[in-house]
Amino acid sequence: MSKWYIGEGDHNDIVISTRIRLARNLKEYPFPSRLDNRQKIKINETVRDAIAEREKLQYTELKTLTRAQIVSLAERHLISPEFASNSDGRALLMSENEDVSIMLCEDDHIRLQVMKPGLNLKEAYETADRIDNEINEKLTYAFDERLGYLTQCPTNLGTGMRASVILHLPALAAKGQISTLASTVSKLGLTIRGAYSDSGKAMGDIYQLSNQVSLGISEESAIENLKTITLQLATKERDARDEMAKSIVTEDMVFRAYGTLKSARILNTEEFMNLISKVRLGAVTGLLKTNLATINELMVSMQPATINAFVGRTLTAEERDIERAKIVRERI
Repeated sequence: MSKWYIGEGDHNDIVISTRIRLARNLKEYPFPSRLDNRQKIKINETVRDAIAEREKLQYTELKTLTRAQIVSLAERHLISPEFASNSDGRALLMSENEDVSIMLCEDDHIRLQVMKPGLNLKEAYETADRIDNEINEKLTYAFDERLGYLTQCPTNLGTGMRASVILHLPALAAKGQISTLASTVSKLGLTIRGAYSDSGKAMGDIYQLSNQVSLGISEESAIENLKTITLQLATKERDARDEMAKSIVTEDMVFRAYGTLKSARILNTEEFMNLISKVRLGAVTGLLKTNLATINELMVSMQPATINAFVGRTLTAEERDIERAKIVRERI
């Protein structure tokens, strides 16, 4: 079965993907930080028995995976870096095409997330809400009438929901507008940061925009706010890139990047992300006739640990960079 990120969605020239994440805890157990491994495994198996068969989710104890496989899951945003940092007492439920994943015993007993291609907040939320209700039919959540869903981290109290979109913003980044946008959206209850960061720099001009507030606001209001701001950013990016596309300098930059990806024998992660961002800009402006789904898939699959997981062994940095270049030459 094809992975969800190979598909296309609304506004996919700018919005690469949508994610809805819900944090939940079971009423009869303390938060994960106060559980031993035996109790965590009990919770994991309880949640598995409540939902895995109904939703056709594969159950995996994190300790059964290699380090490369675990980090690859984080690179593909299927689990959090914190979840990947420690495999003791943790397990994962995941659908075959990876659009649904449930982290068990991270900061909370249950971290349910649904991912969709493009701007698809409504469908992602409806899927997450349906699965959430199915779990709640069999298990009792920790819930307070005044505070909402109870979570280990106070910032998740209330709806327990984090909604986010992954955006490609090369034109706004080139104009130096990201820091100004970050300041503006923070006043609206949102945050923007690099989705793939190296030393604080957003590699590939890929950013994650998400809601910060979960208490005192409904899921629907949070989603609508995120959608509105996302569409405004999309308009700004299109205006900036259309202006860029008129320049022979931009055309030259795009074709140089494409030529390098088509011929390079060694590509490190940062260079690859830099070049593929320019090629993606060329694709969405019509300068290049390149498949957008292939570009999106490469952005995910050419991350370091994901390459190691694909080849089934730990490569040296040079071996990995050679393998990346080889795969990109064949696919681009």
